[in-house]
Amino acid sequence: MFLHKRLCALGLAVLVAATAACSGSSGAGRPRDTLVVYTGQAGDFQLNFNPYAPTQIEGPGTIYEPLFFFNIAKDGPPKPVLGTEFGWNADGTELSVTLRDDVTWSDGEKFTAEDVKFTFDMVAKTPAVNKTGFKGTTTAVDDTHVVIKFPEPSYMDGPQVLGQLWIMPEHVWKNYPTPATEVNANPVGTGPFQLGEFKAQSFTLKANPKYWGGEPAVKQVRYLSLSGNQAGVDALKAGSIDWQTGPVPDVKDVEKNYPGYRAVTLPLNQVALFTCSDARLGCQGPQTDPAVRRAIYHGMNRTQINSLAFQNTGSEMSPGFTLQPRDTALLSDKLTDRMAPMNADVAKATELLTSAGYVKGADGIYAKDGKPLALTVKVVAGWTDYITALETLSQQLLQIGVKITPQQLSWNEWADARGRGQFELLIDSVEQGPAPDPYYTYSYFFSTATTAPVGQAANPNFARFSNPVVDAALAELKKTDRGDPARQAHYDTIQVELEKSMPYIPVLTGGVPNVYNDKAFTGWPTKDDLYAFPAVWKRPDASQVYAKLKPAGS
Repeated sequence: MFLHKRLCALGLAVLVAATAACSGSSGAGRPRDTLVVYTGQAGDFQLNFNPYAPTQIEGPGTIYEPLFFFNIAKDGPPKPVLGTEFGWNADGTELSVTLRDDVTWSDGEKFTAEDVKFTFDMVAKTPAVNKTGFKGTTTAVDDTHVVIKFPEPSYMDGPQVLGQLWIMPEHVWKNYPTPATEVNANPVGTGPFQLGEFKAQSFTLKANPKYWGGEPAVKQVRYLSLSGNQAGVDALKAGSIDWQTGPVPDVKDVEKNYPGYRAVTLPLNQVALFTCSDARLGCQGPQTDPAVRRAIYHGMNRTQINSLAFQNTGSEMSPGFTLQPRDTALLSDKLTDRMAPMNADVAKATELLTSAGYVKGADGIYAKDGKPLALTVKVVAGWTDYITALETLSQQLLQIGVKITPQQLSWNEWADARGRGQFELLIDSVEQGPAPDPYYTYSYFFSTATTAPVGQAANPNFARFSNPVVDAALAELKKTDRGDPARQAHYDTIQVELEKSMPYIPVLTGGVPNVYNDKAFTGWPTKDDLYAFPAVWKRPDASQVYAKLKPAGS
């Protein structure tokens, strides 16, 4: 298998063919029960299976499981995983969970309620891994029952605690004093897969023969690192991958262009320019001025970006960051723009900049206090759709006197800069939470509790946005169960504040294209059967897909 070490010196076409040959992932050379996936990884994999680390490469759902699976693709009851049932007390301050009693860790130790308590306690006392803002106190009643008590009504914590906290083995992780930085090279989990072979250019997960849900029919999942989106397309043409989530030319003609493959595209990601927005937290640059951020917002021609960069798979996006069309009923009528304009408004952008004291120079670029409106925007090398979007946007913004310069980085460099706030702008997408409700996006990306000063790791409020009005509205939403009409007033408050501040400048709601090998495997999610969101990088959804797939003809 030393051939992998030579691949970097080969051309792209040879790379795809060689990868297929040495991984046994193409045609007759591939074992029927080996699934080959491409997540968009560009550059070497860095060994890290810690599901709580921002640089983890895999693990949530596949190796480490939550208590329940909440499907954001459709609103329905959660699916039992390590938990079998749960319930709240009358005022939403106490959550009781019943656990499976037939689960073992992959090293043979029995899974019990003590593992759940250990995990929840670890998260509660470690801010760097506490993405959900969990503040509960957990008690193991016996081996199969836990009770989580909250200091206040916390209904909205339910899907996060039950669906987004990955249960870790106490007998292993009690030995790690700094869980946020533990790289977890030898993961011990309860999930359907275990770590197989790891190399910088690929790694494998192998089926867990003692999995409580039964050994998966897919015996091995192989993850490939390629040079970017184009390499993924070439791999599809070569038939050397089975599942890719990312841009594919002429995605509407996948079945014709890639025989044996099918595609499904669904809205999920809210593509935005992330800004390091708050000078009080150490951000530097003209993007710390809300007038600049709003001028960029009005300077975009989103129709052109959608066409040139996203094959018109994107759709309108609200500046209040409700996911459309899913959250249509929650869209605030107090917004100035219910949806971001699809065409540029140069006059509006100009008015915003001149009113804020910017003066256009002889070169056509606005400046203030001798500092031009020239910004660097970071993007991952190989993300061709985002790179094209930025190249298009850079030309558009010259019309409003703003200069942006795309800077391509490896994923590792980009992710580190994003986490530490060492950027002016970068392009990324705002994720959804464990249940179909914008509360989770707000609590993740717009809460003071999930950010940090520049230089420290924020997770995931990378924009360093801190707003007491938004924090107060989030606190009230957390206390109120879904479906209560009183929630709308708090959604209105948050959406209005986000439109004013724009720490994340809306681009488009991204359609997520998934291309999968329907000839080799059956059981894929389809628009008629969305049992999980079909994205290879969506966790824990991908593990649900892996567990359901079967080699064709089996």
